Amino acid sequence: MTSVTEFESPRIQEDQASCCTPAGAPVMSAERAAALAAQFKAVADPNRLRLISIISASEGAEACVCDLIEPLDLGQPTVSHHLKVLVDAGILRREKRGVWAYFSLVPGALDNLAGVLAEPK
Repeated sequence: MTSVTEFESPRIQEDQASCCTPAGAPVMSAERAAALAAQFKAVADPNRLRLISIISASEGAEACVCDLIEPLDLGQPTVSHHLKVLVDAGILRREKRGVWAYFSLVPGALDNLAGVLAEPK
């Protein structure tokens, strides 16, 4: 039995070979992609987006954990979990003041995420 490629001209075979050239080095390193994916995953939750919104709209762009529970209508452990995820992802920072924790946005963290989405392809 004869294969299809035996009937193709050498020119067609050359054209097919050129279409499979490697694209080159990836634009984004695996480490950066993993870090960005963790940040996107952290903000891909409605309650976490609301937390970011509440904190950024608060006076001085910071909020006490005690002021974040009621607007979300969630329990304190759940709110603390969401805040921890955002802190671990580098979106928020936590500052302990007495018995309370205050949260604020890490400068440039959201701009960095938005910039990745706006990068030219």
